[in-house]
Amino acid sequence: MATLRTQIRPALVALLALTLITGVIYPLLVTGIAQLAFPFQANGSVISNAAGQPIGSALIGQSWSEPKYFWGRPSATSPAPYTAFNGDALTGSSGSNAGPLNPALIGPDGAIQARIKVLQQADPANTAPIPVDLVTASASGLDPQISPAAADYQVARVAQARGLDVAQVRALEAAHTEGRQLGFLGEPRVNVLELNMALDALK
Repeated sequence: MATLRTQIRPALVALLALTLITGVIYPLLVTGIAQLAFPFQANGSVISNAAGQPIGSALIGQSWSEPKYFWGRPSATSPAPYTAFNGDALTGSSGSNAGPLNPALIGPDGAIQARIKVLQQADPANTAPIPVDLVTASASGLDPQISPAAADYQVARVAQARGLDVAQVRALEAAHTEGRQLGFLGEPRVNVLELNMALDALK
């Protein structure tokens, strides 16, 4: 009995100690450091409007369907940019298992043609080639950024819908274009939410 006690007691003490260290102290320490050093990122990179109301995250794409806004990259479950999840209507965040030659993707009635149609209906006068990231979904369908080419394609439509000069909208787009990280990682990109907020802030 004594031997059993001497074996169980150290095991219980170790269990409680490790639970306290790894389950309480460490998470609190990491959370505290994150809140002090990176409060914006630690709280979800939430962007608020001028009234202080949160309107979205800089890390998650949103649905933009009005002509006066730049549109983001589409979701694989929707012919248009991201919509809130609805299992019956097959909308929401998703990637796609369709290969590059799959008729469901590239066929005459495929997803890409449906997305092209949406873009052309929104801006019939635009005959420029449509950038690939406006008609192909990413792995998550929630990319917050688009390529500068995808933003350029939409400048005329946004300017017309807002009654602004094209050069003014293009300058705003350029101001919100991020370069490669550290000068060589990734590609130049435009955060759609931040650009649209800047448009709404114009007087």
